[in-house]
Amino acid sequence: MGEQQQGKFPQEVIDEYATLGVDILALFSAGHLGTRMGVEVVEASAERVVGTMPVEGNTQPYGLLHGGASAVLAETLGSLGSMLHGGSTKVAVGVDLNCTHHRGARSGLVTGVATPVHRGRSTATYEIVISDEEGRRVCTARLTCLLRDVKPGDGIPARAAS
Repeated sequence: MGEQQQGKFPQEVIDEYATLGVDILALFSAGHLGTRMGVEVVEASAERVVGTMPVEGNTQPYGLLHGGASAVLAETLGSLGSMLHGGSTKVAVGVDLNCTHHRGARSGLVTGVATPVHRGRSTATYEIVISDEEGRRVCTARLTCLLRDVKPGDGIPARAAS
């Protein structure tokens, strides 16, 4: 299973974090919330992050995909892209998320694709398009993350030179 999951990260990123003794798969995961919601990261690089989430279990009372669930998928993918852009010396912290919900989804998987709008030294902004299994746009989101220097307690070892 580990080999299959590592394939979604560029080799240079795997190597960079391995030299720091960081478990990249745990660091760049959907976290406990994403796990409970069934979020799975399929592909990850600073240029493009792709993930899926089941509609089942993530619906509101009318049986439609909950807007908050779409927000969780969007923030997970955009944050991951921002973290990969920032590299091992930065931590990405979401500061703005907006979501426009275009249509409902009642079943199946939704797929989110995050692509950069801006990648700077101190902020990164990603557009995340979430589509249903027929390729119809369900949600468009935009996430901006602050990129700050790694500090003790962030869960990421600082570089030895720091």
